[in-house]
Amino acid sequence: MAETVAVRCPACRREHRYTAPVYPCVCGAPVAPRLDRDGPATPVLHRAWQDDWVTVRCRSCGRRGEWPRPEVGCACGVVLRVAVVEGPGGDGGGDQDDACDRDASARPGPTTGPPETATADATPRAASVRPAFRSVTIRTALDAVTATALYLRRLGYGGVRRADQRPPSGIGLAARGVLAQVDPAVRPATLRDVECLWLTAMTESAQGLYFSLTGYADDARARADALGVPLFVLDLTGTPRPVNAPAETLAATRRGKRAP
Repeated sequence: MAETVAVRCPACRREHRYTAPVYPCVCGAPVAPRLDRDGPATPVLHRAWQDDWVTVRCRSCGRRGEWPRPEVGCACGVVLRVAVVEGPGGDGGGDQDDACDRDASARPGPTTGPPETATADATPRAASVRPAFRSVTIRTALDAVTATALYLRRLGYGGVRRADQRPPSGIGLAARGVLAQVDPAVRPATLRDVECLWLTAMTESAQGLYFSLTGYADDARARADALGVPLFVLDLTGTPRPVNAPAETLAATRRGKRAP
């Protein structure tokens, strides 16, 4: 499904072979942005949140999601933003209602076979089977944010976006009813970090979640347990691991939910 294109650096003229990353939709199908083979790569001169994401439509269920915009690093030090196809007929955003309608009409309709066959396919066991969580390898702080956003979607939180309020450390993500803090720092998260997240989430009537790359200080974990703040540690494969009881409960109770 993923495409590979040639990307030439405008600064040093080196040519790279770039393969679009594949991400899991909440329905379990693989999703990848459609690359523009004729579009030039553009150097990233400054970072803006809205420019780092691109809307991609899942061909299986028609759902649109926000995914990291394709980029490649050149040996000369320039980071290149790879062009994607946007607008009608493309997967990278724009008005695609016609394409969604065509895909929907091509998908199989409701089961019309014997009643006993339909009943067998709708058993609770079959409904509970979900694809394994697939994330991104963490090499940069943006990778940590991407991995967290994927996991939040996995838990059923839709419309993941950059939080309105910037946390004292790390990067904030928000969705309906949840506020997540992603901390890529090389030191363990502190008591103050956890308390600040809890206070901010409380003012927004949301559940605060903390994702750290290097773990938590002992007093921070104790305080999170007392406040009911779920704590996760991101390993280098991008897989969040619950490290306290509130996180384990959250992961267990929201498993199987779908993002709206």
